[in-house]
Amino acid sequence: MDIARYSMTRKTTSWMFLLLLLVGGIVALTQLGRLEDPEFTIKQAMVITPYSGASAQQVEEEVTYRLENAIQELSYVDNIRSISKPGLSQITVEMKSTYRADDLEQIWDELRRKVNDTKRQLPPGTGEPIVRDDFSDVYGVMLAITGSDYSYKDIEHYADFLRRELVLVEGVGKVLLSGERQEQVIVEVSRAQLGNFGIPPQQVANLLLTQNAVANAGRVTINEESMRIATNGEFSSVEDMEKLVISNPGASERIYLRDVANIYRETKDIPDHVVRYNGEPALWLALSFADDVNVVEVGERLEQRLNELSYAQPIGMNVERIYDQPHEVENSVNTFLLNLVEAVAIVVVALLLSMGFRSGLLIGSVLLLTVLGTFIFMRLGDINLQRVSLGALIIALGMLVDNAIVIADGIMVGMRRGQSKVQAATQVVKQNQWPLLGATVIGIIAFAPIGLSSDATGEFAGSLFWVLLISLLLSWVTALTLIPFLADRLYSEKDIGDENDDAFKHPLYVKYRSALRVCLRHRVISMLAMVIMLVLAVVGFGQVKQAFFPPSTTPLFYVDLWYPQGTDIRHTEQDSKRLEDYLLDKQEVVSVATTVGQGAPRFTLTYLVEKSYESYAQLLVRVNDKEAMSPLMADIRERIKNAHPDVEDKLIRVEIGPATPAKIEARFSGPDIQVLRQLSEKAQAIMRDDAGAVNIRSDWRQRTKLLQPEYDEAAGRRAGITKEDVNNVLLGNFVGQQIGVYRDGTDLLPIVKRAPAAERVDLNNWQELQIYSPVLDRFIPLAQVVRSIDTTWEDPLILRRDRKRTLTVMADHDILGNETAAQVFERVRPKIENIELPLGYELSWGGEHEASNKAQKALFGALPLGFLVMFIITVLLFNSIRHAAVLWTTVPLSIIGVTVGLLLLNKPFGFMALLGFLSLSGMLIKNGVVLLEQVNVELESGKSRIDALVDAAVSRVRPVAMAAATTILGMLPLLFDDFFASMATVIMFGLGFATVLTLFVVPVMYAIVQKVERP
Repeated sequence: MDIARYSMTRKTTSWMFLLLLLVGGIVALTQLGRLEDPEFTIKQAMVITPYSGASAQQVEEEVTYRLENAIQELSYVDNIRSISKPGLSQITVEMKSTYRADDLEQIWDELRRKVNDTKRQLPPGTGEPIVRDDFSDVYGVMLAITGSDYSYKDIEHYADFLRRELVLVEGVGKVLLSGERQEQVIVEVSRAQLGNFGIPPQQVANLLLTQNAVANAGRVTINEESMRIATNGEFSSVEDMEKLVISNPGASERIYLRDVANIYRETKDIPDHVVRYNGEPALWLALSFADDVNVVEVGERLEQRLNELSYAQPIGMNVERIYDQPHEVENSVNTFLLNLVEAVAIVVVALLLSMGFRSGLLIGSVLLLTVLGTFIFMRLGDINLQRVSLGALIIALGMLVDNAIVIADGIMVGMRRGQSKVQAATQVVKQNQWPLLGATVIGIIAFAPIGLSSDATGEFAGSLFWVLLISLLLSWVTALTLIPFLADRLYSEKDIGDENDDAFKHPLYVKYRSALRVCLRHRVISMLAMVIMLVLAVVGFGQVKQAFFPPSTTPLFYVDLWYPQGTDIRHTEQDSKRLEDYLLDKQEVVSVATTVGQGAPRFTLTYLVEKSYESYAQLLVRVNDKEAMSPLMADIRERIKNAHPDVEDKLIRVEIGPATPAKIEARFSGPDIQVLRQLSEKAQAIMRDDAGAVNIRSDWRQRTKLLQPEYDEAAGRRAGITKEDVNNVLLGNFVGQQIGVYRDGTDLLPIVKRAPAAERVDLNNWQELQIYSPVLDRFIPLAQVVRSIDTTWEDPLILRRDRKRTLTVMADHDILGNETAAQVFERVRPKIENIELPLGYELSWGGEHEASNKAQKALFGALPLGFLVMFIITVLLFNSIRHAAVLWTTVPLSIIGVTVGLLLLNKPFGFMALLGFLSLSGMLIKNGVVLLEQVNVELESGKSRIDALVDAAVSRVRPVAMAAATTILGMLPLLFDDFFASMATVIMFGLGFATVLTLFVVPVMYAIVQKVERP
């Protein structure tokens, strides 16, 4: 079929196709979903099991160990990590990256069954294991609700109102409330008063528990009518509790609870989690989005609903945004689209200046239509606008122009040789349609290992491949159809020259022809020079910085504060507020959101949620401009060093790639805790000796003090006092003992019994504590059944990985310096690996090294197959292995330009740079295919082999040079985008040198392989 003639003569069809791409593309762009990152499932769940009163080692051996063994039997498991701490087991289960979101529902059900089946093996006193499979949910909107003149209860009431209303907004998935303070009913029972009345303490506890219990009293049928029986007497207020009769059975006098106790409601003394916003107590409301929604539109609906609900907002109570993903997405997508528009505009201007107004307008118009057409297929394929899909469009930009330039330039050259527009278009399309298709497919296949990967890389970056597939194939279609059609409209009959005219008589072509002949005469020397340059480039590449992913450009960073292990959460809260107040005085600081006791809800895909630690606080600091971050972070570091000397701090930028607790992680595994700590000290000493390593710490933290009462069993038996009685007295004195539940509407408040403040003693006077003896029927001093309270040391945290005790030594590079984590890692790695490990102990590496290796393993595991398919296509195109070999020699040589660019601009080589190199290899092969196809055409016309080779190369100068120039110029805006800078550097410098490779190395290698005579 004569495609060119058809598109030029069937004008209505061509116009319809053009308008379909133009209008349909604009409409599709407005309807495309917008996200910050691609939809990605974090395949983690948590199993949380309380074991009150147990030490970390008891929790590990009696709870964690049993649950881990059961969970490990699941074939889906990739790794299991656990934290055993006093009274609590936290197990994180990560499934293999090959599973997708649709598979996880069944996997989590199987996990629950495994945990359920193991419950009977757990010791008495163990709480119900909780399986949290929503641990990895992303809450894209975080609101802070503050009110300086309001109580926590008032703020909570309004927050709960908002939660009920906002969850009904279309597109909202879940709404989570963070920072709640548990309210409780305190019953302060006087031991002295109980002693005076002769009432045992347990009697009060039993009455409070049974009086307020909900129990079934049955039913009765009277005259065919069934009636339920419900005994009243449950507490409806604190006053009802005060009227509870606690007299001994048979006693004549009536004694009420109020006679021996003070009863009131208050929030829990020691909170589990505290949040603030700009220095004020707050509650945080976190909202997640439903699947397959446009978060920008959902954000608009949320804004509208909040405005509608403003009538219920109490005066003086504020709702502030900590993180607003719809706003961030809108900004990032608009920035990406601006980069795309700038790139297209630069390409069009470059074409207008270099190829003339009409050729430039022709190619630029088709480029724009191709991009718009890509949006149509993205809409049909449910591919959203997000970081990866827009990056794919920018990567493809250079290759999108290639096909159009080849056809447009071929038509122009044909017309200058005397052919009509139809003849020129028909000839160039027939000559190039299959080589261009083959070259386009090769460019697509270069990215197939990423998009078709079955692991996390494919899930995250899959849209990269599909967008490239759509856009490149569409560029081939538009080049064969719309270029001839529009050329017929734009090119003038005056451009038709004489068939004997030399279309390549321009001085540039003449000079190139002369230079090429010199290289062909000295072909061996030319290739030796290339080999020497390649060796130097490979050596120089060793000096290129390595970085997995660049940080985000969001003007937000985190300040992690780790106080000494064992620090009370109330001190952590107070001291972190001092730093918060310091930051709020800074002009460049927009807001500071603080979470104490655990991390914030996961508000971005890469945010690492810290688990529960009383000694931990994190400040989320937003500034007015990203340029202000580095100076401010340096100032914060100095401030912490001077004003908070006991704090281990860590400054963290918002990440784009996989988040890890530290960039450098040395994991020591083995059975003995002491040996693990000794190995940790040696590794930390090595890291401290390296000036580039900062934030050096161990995830087992410091050992903590333990108070250990020595129970006198003989004295206890005589007094009828058990070890449990001693524990209850100590608990009731220092913290409070829960003895029941008070119902207040939808709230269930714990009833906590403790001694009044006047009777509570400090630790120095513990002997004066009174404990009830049922044998003596009176209170006696605790010292009669407890010999002493000794102070000892314990390990408060025991961490395991894949059922082995694993201590991780962590460090980071200085994010305010010039070094990357990889550079620091390469210095400390050999020294740490030289540490002598006892038998039964092992060292493994985590952090960025592990994350990078996983991604690259997945990528490079599939790359050989991809390159094999690309090589086979080149062989099939020319029916010659020699021709294919000629083309592929240019790929490794492109490293020369890449190395020069990265070193010159001081850019790191990371995942995005790797994608740029894959794109570059596709461009190289594509240009080479078209050149060698032209050689065959020239040979078929009867020319000698040397003349055919030289003439073919000369005819490719303009298409190759223009494709390179437009691509390089189109990448200019990306040099100033942190995310795409390294990729743009690789493509710009690599392609610049690749032009030389195509125009000189390919002809020289062809001459060597085919043994072409010298000119």
